[in-house]
Amino acid sequence: MTQLNQELPARARRKGRERAPSWRDALIEHQIEKWAEVREIGAQPRSHLSDKATYVLGDAIQWLAELPANSIHAVVTDPPYGVIEYDDKHHEKLKSGRGGVWRIPPSFDGAKRKPLPRFTVLTQEEISGLYNFFGALAYGLQRALVPGGHILIASNPLLSTLTFHAFQQAGLEKRGEVIRLVQTLRGGDRPKGAEEEFSDVSMMARSCWEPWGIFRKPMDGTAAENLRKWGTGGLRRISADEPFKDVIPCSPTRGREKEIAPHPSLKPQRFMRQVVRAALPLGIGIVYDPFAGSSSTLAAAEANGYLSIGTDRDAGYYALGREVFTPLSTLPLNER
Repeated sequence: MTQLNQELPARARRKGRERAPSWRDALIEHQIEKWAEVREIGAQPRSHLSDKATYVLGDAIQWLAELPANSIHAVVTDPPYGVIEYDDKHHEKLKSGRGGVWRIPPSFDGAKRKPLPRFTVLTQEEISGLYNFFGALAYGLQRALVPGGHILIASNPLLSTLTFHAFQQAGLEKRGEVIRLVQTLRGGDRPKGAEEEFSDVSMMARSCWEPWGIFRKPMDGTAAENLRKWGTGGLRRISADEPFKDVIPCSPTRGREKEIAPHPSLKPQRFMRQVVRAALPLGIGIVYDPFAGSSSTLAAAEANGYLSIGTDRDAGYYALGREVFTPLSTLPLNER
């Protein structure tokens, strides 16, 4: 008997039952059937990281095209904001530490700042390509999600309007944004080469927040009907007395977690576990990350006891994600 089958209520597995299972029992049975199908879809290489997590080496849009409609229940992802920063050309320059769209910021008060892509230098052609890319992704996700399924997708203040509009154009409902309050050293710099001459000038505001768009596939009937039929439509509350909130203070990933998973845009587990938990209102269903990277979404789902699947086309990050999944998913949140 598999672990998932063991989780089915005992009364739902008795032989000779005559009454129909409850709507919750039916949801759990549907989840088990879908999970067995979804984690084996396609011919791409994959790793089953645990009974509840699978990582596929492959392009998200291509993999979504093979996925049957109404197969996943939620999406939580931190995509390449401008797309081009993870093109092979620019990615190799990031790894070598020089050139391309990635900028190596100066040290500040002895703090070494990590590389960040310069989205202010995108050409009109690159902006059009960005919009088309996220539009294609959104249409694929819209088809793959069950009715009422939520998407929580990270962006940044420079590009979020463009990205989020592409998702709305695909027929997804905008349901607000989660604002991650994050004190960083990004932005706020004086003019390069003329810092003393223009000592009172910053070229950009210091970045202190990160927007995560919240989108939902239209529901099938009322909220209650959709929850009973698909297990989706809302966001899971923090507790009976406290709803999930759209502002979450969370500093950058540092210390032990960064040592475990040296990914250039690693989001901390203390943030990821909160948004992943909220994505499945009943705790039933499959969470998908199209850009799984270091497997931080999959690790957060594992920590919450959720089923999850991720894709990434970068073989290096795929290898990293396989290696760090267990350490990330079991990392105590006070060990940072």
